[in-house]
Amino acid sequence: MLTIRFSRVGRKNRAQFRIVLQEKTATPSGRHVAILGSYDPHLKVAVLKADKIKEWLGKGAQASDSVYNLFVREGIVEGDKRKVKMPKPEVKEVPVEEVKPEEVKSEEKPAEEPKTEEKPTESKVDEKPVEDRKEEVK
Repeated sequence: MLTIRFSRVGRKNRAQFRIVLQEKTATPSGRHVAILGSYDPHLKVAVLKADKIKEWLGKGAQASDSVYNLFVREGIVEGDKRKVKMPKPEVKEVPVEEVKPEEVKSEEKPAEEPKTEEKPTESKVDEKPVEDRKEEVK
């Protein structure tokens, strides 16, 4: 199946698009059947071959959503624009349980936890006195 879509050209941060007719399974920058126009999104300027576009659409070629919206804006195709943005996923809200005032009072006074004293840990590398170490070295 043939599709009409954008193929990005241009340098970094300065995109321009060719409007190409190609096989649907081909990559957008891959091999194409025909170049049907170009589009500059920065200047919003489209140069289109309207007669060729209408011919291919008449033969059964499908236009991508973005290209279709461009054709509608330029007056080549009549109809409503298609939605291009993907819908946001719905976030399920977790029901919040109401806390009774009696429960709040009991939570305010937590039971005292026994205090644990932390003893400084000494390095247990060599527990022998320094004098004994000197004798072992000799």
